[in-house]
Amino acid sequence: LHLIEHPDAPVSTLMDFVQGPDFPTGGIIVDSRASILEAYETGRGGFRVRAKWSQEDQGRGTWSIVVTEIPYGVQKARLIEKIAELLMARKLPLLEDIRDESAEDIRVVLVPKSRSVDPGILMESLFKLTELESRFPLNMNVLSRGKIPNVLSLKGVLKEWLEHRREVLIRRSRHRLGEIERRLEILAGYLIAYLTIDEVIRIIREEDEPKQVMMARWSLTDNQAEAILNMRLRALRKLEEFEIRKEFDGLTTEKKQIEALLASDARQWSTIKWEVSSIREKFGPETALGKRRTQFADAPEHDLTDIAHAMIEREPVTVVVSEKGWLRAMKGHLTDHSLLTFKEGDSLKLAFHAQTTDKVLVFTTGGKFYTIGADRLPGGRGHGEPIRIIVDMDNDQDIVTAFVHDPKRKLLLVSHDGNGFVVPEEEVVANTRKGKQVMNVKAPDEAQRCVAVAGDHLAIVGENRKMLVFPLAEIPEMGRGKGVRLQKYKDGGVLDLKTFTLAGGLSWQDSADRTFIKSPDELVEWIGARASAGRMVPKGFPRTGKFG
Repeated sequence: LHLIEHPDAPVSTLMDFVQGPDFPTGGIIVDSRASILEAYETGRGGFRVRAKWSQEDQGRGTWSIVVTEIPYGVQKARLIEKIAELLMARKLPLLEDIRDESAEDIRVVLVPKSRSVDPGILMESLFKLTELESRFPLNMNVLSRGKIPNVLSLKGVLKEWLEHRREVLIRRSRHRLGEIERRLEILAGYLIAYLTIDEVIRIIREEDEPKQVMMARWSLTDNQAEAILNMRLRALRKLEEFEIRKEFDGLTTEKKQIEALLASDARQWSTIKWEVSSIREKFGPETALGKRRTQFADAPEHDLTDIAHAMIEREPVTVVVSEKGWLRAMKGHLTDHSLLTFKEGDSLKLAFHAQTTDKVLVFTTGGKFYTIGADRLPGGRGHGEPIRIIVDMDNDQDIVTAFVHDPKRKLLLVSHDGNGFVVPEEEVVANTRKGKQVMNVKAPDEAQRCVAVAGDHLAIVGENRKMLVFPLAEIPEMGRGKGVRLQKYKDGGVLDLKTFTLAGGLSWQDSADRTFIKSPDELVEWIGARASAGRMVPKGFPRTGKFG
């Protein structure tokens, strides 16, 4: 109705009347208005429909989730079967059980693992893995003008529908007009017959070809003459003549109205408005049949990490990395690494504790970071798998270090030649097997160290056993790059480094595991500007040149 009165109305205005699809099984559309508007403007897109659920209190702090509406086209039995399969496969660690308590209405009960489970996170994991959330594609490809296929916007589709309604109205009116004209023709013949009924009877009784005689006598058409000959005797009553005249006048009036309708576009659109209004009275949103079943809501904001964790059963593991780049995850948090076995010629590079829900970051000599879910690491049976099977790491690269991802930390990346920079750890996470290039290095230089930033100063030791201490504030923070020179060398490169808080002093351990601490006053001669050469390490510093 609005489009008839305002042909230039934009799609955004039409959305006040057509908010989105309405499915017979209800559910909730979680797409934003902007997303739906884009789909309606382009004629292509889709709608995400989620099941309707609520949290039901079971007493004593326990609760359950009750699903009362599911997306259109989803078979309830198959849905429950799928959730049960995921439950058996331990892919829904937050869910304890599922029950079907449906009668005439849908009622699917989901029992959480414990009352401390976040119901929102539980449902998000189910939406991600099951048909509790379904996507319905939209492709408004229609035959424009009934002939040409086109992808139209919502406005275009509605206009085509209105034009179709107008075409139907015109065809229906023309068909009715033809019927009226044929009936009027016959009624006109009847009236002539009534006026000369005696002569008509005589011709029928005496003439061999009464039809031809009547047509010649009163200029009747073939249809009129045939109708008179087929007239019943009881129709000769005076009352019947009155009815015929009444019908003739009524049809004549209707004919004039139809002719006026066909001659006026305004009358045609007025009639269409009346027809649409009649439909709205029967099926409008205020009626029982037309009441909207599918509602709209914004998808709740949840941390993607929390959702990912919800789909993985949290278990402690020990991640083991060998010198030749073999990875595995041993069950539990191991403390004695001497029992670990490796292939001949291989040995332990590093091992650390993690949870199966953690992300493991691997930094390589090529300056790339790779991200591996701890749950995806091969198990502890055997020696694990080479990292190049898990990610697409170049053959000329080796592992520098690996650790559990902490998005709140910052990392200091340093190359062998002494270049480095600080990068937020959340920016080094890779989303593909190819990894993410963070530090730019050119052969023969290579990435050598990656340490978490802790404190306000950096102590760096070169292969020439010279140490330099300077503030971390002098190192730039970057998302990617080569970095700046941290220490100057004539020959060799970086051997080791450590970030620390100057007020607490610089500590290191010797080969006997004894700890030495240099106070700020004792470090004065090593404190200098970034990119300086530094001075020989303090007396008592480990011969390895490393802080321990």
